Amino acid sequence: MLTKKEQRLRRARQTRIRIAQQGVARLTVNRTNLHIYASVISGCGTKVLAAASTAEAEVRQTLGASGKGGNAAAAALIGKRIAEKAKAAGVEKVASRHSPTRPVKPACSSKRIGKTNG
Repeated sequence: MLTKKEQRLRRARQTRIRIAQQGVARLTVNRTNLHIYASVISGCGTKVLAAASTAEAEVRQTLGASGKGGNAAAAALIGKRIAEKAKAAGVEKVASRHSPTRPVKPACSSKRIGKTNG
């Protein structure tokens, strides 16, 4: 019987394999208490096509005096930035573990971007 951690790692590996078989770019999101990081990885998994995070100087200025990057407002901002950067890189569709295939939209939902536990 697999432990809880082994089960989680197996599910993640299987999801990455399923996304790779589709041949579309993969969206990865990591949320910490202070920052949110998002990146779009190529279909083959070898290149980062676009990346955005609340650790960037421009984003910190946009967020204002609070400087906190782990809240819903920051998630919405990072969602918009990663969508814009992905469009500029020529990415039409991305897949994540939450949705098998999804078109890139400039107005991403903060609920979807901010959620890391599935």
